[in-house]
This record gives sequence, structure tokens and C-alpha cells, in this order.
Amino acid sequence: MDALDYSLLTASLVTFFVVIDPIGVAPIFAGLTENSTPRHRRIMAVKSVLIATVVLFGFAYGGDWLLGALHVSLDAFRAAGGVLLFMLALDMIFEKRTERREERAERWEEEHEPATRPAEDISVFPMAIPMLAGPGAIASIMLFMSEAGSSLPNQGLVLAGMIANLAVCLVLFLLVGPLMRLIGDTLAAMITRILGVILAALAAQFIFDGIKGALL
Repeated sequence: MDALDYSLLTASLVTFFVVIDPIGVAPIFAGLTENSTPRHRRIMAVKSVLIATVVLFGFAYGGDWLLGALHVSLDAFRAAGGVLLFMLALDMIFEKRTERREERAERWEEEHEPATRPAEDISVFPMAIPMLAGPGAIASIMLFMSEAGSSLPNQGLVLAGMIANLAVCLVLFLLVGPLMRLIGDTLAAMITRILGVILAALAAQFIFDGIKGALL
């Protein structure tokens, strides 16, 4: 039986928490469902998380095939994924990521009349893709699954880290109203910046590992 590498669980928990950013996504969900009924809000919360889970599972187990079809090595993808995550980290530190998310949400709201907005299905776009299962989350699941290799227990640890963060998103979406009043904009911005620094360090490690693997 393969030995469990619990560092994969820790790293995936932290990385997915940073790239999915439940605290940053929750206010966007609140804004998009502001005029919705409680029932519609609950449906959108559950559907968003379920669709994002399916998308990430697809890349978790179809990522190797995709890389093989493109003739891209895992080390090259590891380094490229690290660069992508580092860019996301810089955006988080300088608040650019939040601005883009808010602009995307505002554009969606402008394209839909307030009277019809509650009936609109926001679960696929923009919530599931790209808010939850965005480029950072997709790159992360593929990177961690390559780290886990063929070990099913270690793959399970990676998936557990991903699922735990999506579960946090679901809870926040369901409690979004009172929670946003409790956290406040200032605290949310501070948390986002701290997580951005952590993500930058993790991204740098991915880049170093990819370069090392390619050279050796």
C-alpha cells in the first residue's frame, strides 16, 4: 500500500483556499443574487459548487491525457503553472484580482434587467467558471495530481483539499448576508493580501521544482 503524503493535503488545502478565495468570491455571489429569493439563492449556491467540482474533477483525471496530447511534459506544466499562480498572487497582493472579479460581475448585471435578474442562472457563468474553477484552480489540481502520481491514497488527499475548500464556498454562499456584514471590506482585503503572499511562495516552489525536474 502506498504511503500517505500528508504534506499534499496541507499544500492542497492552502493552495485551493488561496486560488479559489472563498472570502473574496462570497461578496460577488451576494451581489449577483441580491434580488433573488432565498430559494433561488440556495439553488445557485449548490449548483455553482457542484459544477465547479465536476470541472475540477475532469481536469484532475483528464489533465494527464490533455498534456500528453499536447506533448507537454509535467515539468514544463509545473513551471508554467507556477508562473500562473505567481501572477495570481501578485494580483491578490495589489487587489487587481478583486477588481477584475467585480468588473466581471458588474458587466453581467448590466446585461440583465433587474426585473429578470432573480430568475437568471448564474451557476455556470460567472460563478462556477471562472470564479470557482478558474485558471488558477485548474492549474493547481493538475499540478497536485501530478505530484500524487499513481498513488490513489495521495490523489484522495489532494481531492480532499479541493473538496474541503468548495464546501467552505458552499457554506459561505448559504450564509453570505450576515457573514459579509461580520467580516467587512477591510478585513476581507487584509486576508486576501496575506493569502497572496502565501500563494507567491507556493508558486515559486512549483517553478523551482519544474526547472529542477527539466534539468536533471
